[in-house]
Amino acid sequence: MKELTKAEEQVMHILWKLEKGFVKDIIEEMPKPKPAYNTVSTIVRILETKGFVDHKAYGKTHEYFPIIPMEKYKKFYLNTMIKGYFEGSFNNLVSFFAKENKLSAQELDELLKHVKDSK
Repeated sequence: MKELTKAEEQVMHILWKLEKGFVKDIIEEMPKPKPAYNTVSTIVRILETKGFVDHKAYGKTHEYFPIIPMEKYKKFYLNTMIKGYFEGSFNNLVSFFAKENKLSAQELDELLKHVKDSK
């Protein structure tokens, strides 16, 4: 799996939310100023080439839908970030997060409890 650019990620978030849609539907969900139709169309085709999106054709019109679930990409992205910035250590990530957000001992205990409960 490849990492997405910010623009590709923005389009994917919209498609994950919509579950399927035409380029015009994607543009409607984007903040102002809206990008050009051709720009979004190009991004969607790149996502299709990367294996994130597929389409159903209705003549010359295409309805796009995600084929990579958001959860799968989240795992990939998080693992890539941990390897790239935290020496592959989840402990380093949590330590950084705790220091940056000035978490209390109680908040850290709650975090650990949540992690244990999710196993």
